[in-house]
Amino acid sequence: MQKHIFIALTGASGSMYGLRLAEQLCLNGFQVTFSASCSGTIVCREETGLDLSGDLDKALQRLHEHLEIDSGIRLVHPDDLFCGAASGSSAPDALVVCPCSMGTLARIAAGTSGNLIERCADVMLKERRPLLLVPRETPLSDIHLENMLKLSRAGARIIPAMPAFYGRPESVLDLVDFVVGKILDQLGIENDLYKRWGTE
Repeated sequence: MQKHIFIALTGASGSMYGLRLAEQLCLNGFQVTFSASCSGTIVCREETGLDLSGDLDKALQRLHEHLEIDSGIRLVHPDDLFCGAASGSSAPDALVVCPCSMGTLARIAAGTSGNLIERCADVMLKERRPLLLVPRETPLSDIHLENMLKLSRAGARIIPAMPAFYGRPESVLDLVDFVVGKILDQLGIENDLYKRWGTE
């Protein structure tokens, strides 16, 4: 059965991580649902030039063009609580919030479920399904760290956007791929996006 992965892009810097992850999942035959929060939409436009605002069909067409794919991904509005991902009866196999802003992380930790992204995260925790959070912030305050610890103890996996340099990256894409490769590892998806320690 085809795995269904929900990718949520929120208002932290690092939109390219979420976009590259979506691309890799689509290319490997996964069903992808993609959503960007209002802040995530703004940051994505500033960082990559990709505009996910406005009419969903037109935004999906721009997303297809940006990722250079023509199928496999569904774009949903962050306030669409009628989306299947909002219910445990129709939950995706995993949710990756990438990048995850500190505001989104705090609201997930508090269980407020104010939009589809936060509600889907709540569903992942209650259904004991994989919830992967990719925070991108520095420095981290005590509140940030406490929220991450709370979520880790609740079952979420915290994967900070921290690229390594032992593979001698030669481009920004190499740095992005290290993080995306680590996310795929946590999803149990084989990949060769980065050089693994101890390999030639």
